[in-house]
Amino acid sequence: MTSSSPSLTRALAEALIDVLWFIDGSEDEQMGQGDAVKVLEGVAHLVSTLSNDQQQEMIALLGEMAAAETNPARREFLEEFPEGFGLIADAS
Repeated sequence: MTSSSPSLTRALAEALIDVLWFIDGSEDEQMGQGDAVKVLEGVAHLVSTLSNDQQQEMIALLGEMAAAETNPARREFLEEFPEGFGLIADAS
């Protein structure tokens, strides 16, 4: 039996991106800058503790999500996520 719903990993990755996209775009009135930085740094630390296979899976999911994204700003966020959150080395 196949399911039309996304895998748990995909669903969690999408939920995480939704939260981070909201935080990244929040104004100070919505969320204090210090709190936003703490959350973003916490996620960066979390993804740094994933195994290499898990990191590669996350990168692949982000690529799929970016390819399907119609909002240019959100697509850019998805494309920059792997480097910005330490999944891949800084390209510069």
